[in-house]
Amino acid sequence: MPMNENKYEEPGISRHVLEMITVANEYCLFFEKAENYTREDIFLFFQKIAPMIYLKGSLLPETDVADDTTPEKFVTEEEWEQIFRVLRKHFNKMDVYYIHDHLFDSKQASLADNMADIYQDMKDFLQLYQKNTSPARQSAVALLRDLYKWHWGPALLSALGAVHNILFKDQVDPGLFDNDHDWSY
Repeated sequence: MPMNENKYEEPGISRHVLEMITVANEYCLFFEKAENYTREDIFLFFQKIAPMIYLKGSLLPETDVADDTTPEKFVTEEEWEQIFRVLRKHFNKMDVYYIHDHLFDSKQASLADNMADIYQDMKDFLQLYQKNTSPARQSAVALLRDLYKWHWGPALLSALGAVHNILFKDQVDPGLFDNDHDWSY
């Protein structure tokens, strides 16, 4: 007797998870070759993929994790650093932007740092998911969903806002920007 896929679907292989895998993979493949792209290419790619990643992250299912050990990390510090350095070199002075924290104090942020952090979370998710066991898939989905709430979700949103401002700086009222910052890159 065939099982009803909707009723018995494993959360770790749901449609939303498979769609997240697709966009996470696109993100990782692009940033692994970032040295081949221009700064504008990177900004335009991020502008388009960031909303998809955010949406797919919001749709990840609640997943019970059978194994409560800390999931394995796959991206090494050297790999993260390589992505970060390439992005920082491309972005130059445009790398730094400012955000408001929960107390409405301004603090400095880095596009290269945020994009590399998002890469690390996406790549770790993909690598853990590829172990192709139910517990590994469950852990991968649960961890990515958790990191969405407090790590890569907020980083993605703040970086997307900064990229938006860079891409459309000529169409924004210049009076909105302070006079201490040189926006003529």
